[in-house]
Amino acid sequence: MSGASAGRTTTTAAVPREAWRMLAVATVGFAINFWAWALVSPLGAFYSEALGLSALEKSLLVAVPVVVGSLGRIPVGALTDRFGARVMFPVVSALTIVPVLFIGYVASDSYPLMLLGGFVLGLGGTTFAIGVPLVNAWFPPAKRGTALGVFGAGMGGTAISAFSTVQLRRSVGLEFPFTLVAVLLAVYAVASWLLLRDAPDRPSSPGGGVVRRTWETFRLPVTLQMSFLYAVGFGGFVAFSVYLPTYLRDAFGLDAGDAALRTAGFVVLAVVMRPVGGWLSDRLHPVPVLAACFTVVTVFAAVSALERPLQPIGTLAFLAMAAALGASSGAVFALVALAAPPGEVGAVTGIVGAAGGLGGFAPPLVMGLVYGWTGNYRPGLWLLSATALIAAVYTARGMRTVGRAVSST
Repeated sequence: MSGASAGRTTTTAAVPREAWRMLAVATVGFAINFWAWALVSPLGAFYSEALGLSALEKSLLVAVPVVVGSLGRIPVGALTDRFGARVMFPVVSALTIVPVLFIGYVASDSYPLMLLGGFVLGLGGTTFAIGVPLVNAWFPPAKRGTALGVFGAGMGGTAISAFSTVQLRRSVGLEFPFTLVAVLLAVYAVASWLLLRDAPDRPSSPGGGVVRRTWETFRLPVTLQMSFLYAVGFGGFVAFSVYLPTYLRDAFGLDAGDAALRTAGFVVLAVVMRPVGGWLSDRLHPVPVLAACFTVVTVFAAVSALERPLQPIGTLAFLAMAAALGASSGAVFALVALAAPPGEVGAVTGIVGAAGGLGGFAPPLVMGLVYGWTGNYRPGLWLLSATALIAAVYTARGMRTVGRAVSST
C-alpha cells in the first residue's frame, strides 16, 4: 500500500502547470458551449404559450438539442483524436454561434424553425467529446479522475442558463440572452485558438476512416459498459435539467421563475458533485463510487414518485438525486480514463457521451406522454428508480474488475 501511495504521489507531483491551464481553458469553453446548448429549455414554457404547443411538442422542443448534441459527440470525438482539441474547440465554438443567433432572431415565432434551430444548436453539446481527450492526455492516471471531474463541472453552463435566461428575457428582451451567448462564443473561439495546446505526448489515433474507427470503438466491451452507466447517470442529470422546470410547474404549481431557480439549484449541486465523484474515484476506484451513487438515485427517485410535499421532503429527494447523478458522471469518466485504449479516448468518449445525452433525451418525452395520459408523473419516476437499481446491481456485480489492472500499475 505504501509503495502504491508513493508511486501515486510521484505521478501527481509530475503534473505540469500547463496542464492545469489547459484544464481551465477547456472547462470555460465547455461551460460556455453548454450554456448555448441549454438556452431553449428555460424558455420552454414561454415558447409553449406563444406557439400553442402540446405537452409532447414542448418536450420535443427541449429534447432536440439534447439528442443532436449527444449523437454529434461520436464524430466529434473521433475527429478530436485525429486533429486535436487545439483545432476542434475553436471550430465548434464558432459554428455554434449560427444556431444561437438563428433561434434568437429568426425562429422564435415558428415551431418548425425552432426545431431546426434546436437541431443545429446541438453542436454546443458536442464539446464534451473534445475536452475529455484533451484533459486525459495532459494528466497522469492518478489525477485523471479529479481533472476530468473538474472539466465535467463545465456542465454548469446549464445552471447559468437556468439562472439567467428567463430573467434576461423579462428584463431586457427575448433576443438578449442569445446575443450575449453568441458574443461569448466568439470571444472563446478566438481565445481557445490562441491559448489551447494539445499535450506533447498526446496518443496518436489509429489509422483509417472515422466511420471504421468509430465502429471498432463501439465494439469494445468498455465502450458499451460505460455507455450504459453514463446513460443512467448523466442522462438522468440532463433529463432533469431540461424537464424539471416543466415538472415543477405541472406537479407543484410553481411559476416559471421559481421553477427555473430551483432547477438551477439542482444543476449547481450536480455540477459541484461531479469533481467530487472524480476525486473519490481516484482514491477508492470508480466502481464502488458508481454503485453507491446509483443506490442513492434508486431510493430517492422512489421517494419522489410518492409525490410528497415539495417542502421539505420533495426538495431533499431531488437534491439527493442531483448529488448522486453529478458524482456518478464524474466517476464514469474516471473509469473511462483507466479502461479506454490509448489513442481512442476521444472516440470512446464520443460514444459514451452520446449515450449519456441520449439517456437524457427519452425521459422528457416519456414524462410528457405519461403526464398527458395519466395527469401525473409517478410512473416515470418509478421507472427511473428501477433503472437506477439495475445500474447499481450491474456495477457492483458485473464491473468489479474493470480498470483494476490499469489502476494498480
